[in-house]
Amino acid sequence: MKKIVLMGMLMGSVVFNSVAQSGGQNDPKAKSVLDNVSKKFKSLKSVAADFVLKVHGANNSVADSRKGTVYLKGPKYKVTMEGQEIISDNKTSWTYSKDVNEVTINSVDQGATTITPAKLFTNFYDKDFLYRLAGETSEKGKTLQNIEMTPTDKSKSIFKVILSVDKKQQNIARMKVFEKNGNQYTYEITNFKPNANVSDATFTFDPKKYPGVEVVDLR
Repeated sequence: MKKIVLMGMLMGSVVFNSVAQSGGQNDPKAKSVLDNVSKKFKSLKSVAADFVLKVHGANNSVADSRKGTVYLKGPKYKVTMEGQEIISDNKTSWTYSKDVNEVTINSVDQGATTITPAKLFTNFYDKDFLYRLAGETSEKGKTLQNIEMTPTDKSKSIFKVILSVDKKQQNIARMKVFEKNGNQYTYEITNFKPNANVSDATFTFDPKKYPGVEVVDLR
């Protein structure tokens, strides 16, 4: 399965490296929805959210499905999935792969435009995407406001993202990423816990808890 760093809900985190370009108009109705999500997230001390990642092939068949959890506290995050953990304290990031018992360490580039899980819930969209409200749908008793987003940098492999927001709770319910090669990735939030009890130790990697782990330090 291709790894997407969502930076991440992710990462899995999902990561977009975008370079903003001029042109196009944004939908003020969509901006209002996104601003409300950002405002609510910034008011929370922490978040824990369970999600399901589904990978669709070019024929729209589900090629892979994985469950995971993302923990957020300000700019810090931790994403756990089967066989993988991605951790950042906003200065250092650790990516742990269970199958090879290896952790890769990197410094966080504060100037990067990569979308981290924390940025996903805030106003990352203003510089790197054009967006419009694409209507509402009813699913599982919820009203979802669907926002279609297109990267301003057309050279990227991603050509569209559909962000679905729970209208009542003002939380992100789902994100669907479309690539030019036909692959699609869907992140669906199955459980959102605001102000969860998350300690600061969650956002550092303790090698003592991973006996024999190989450390690859790229800082």
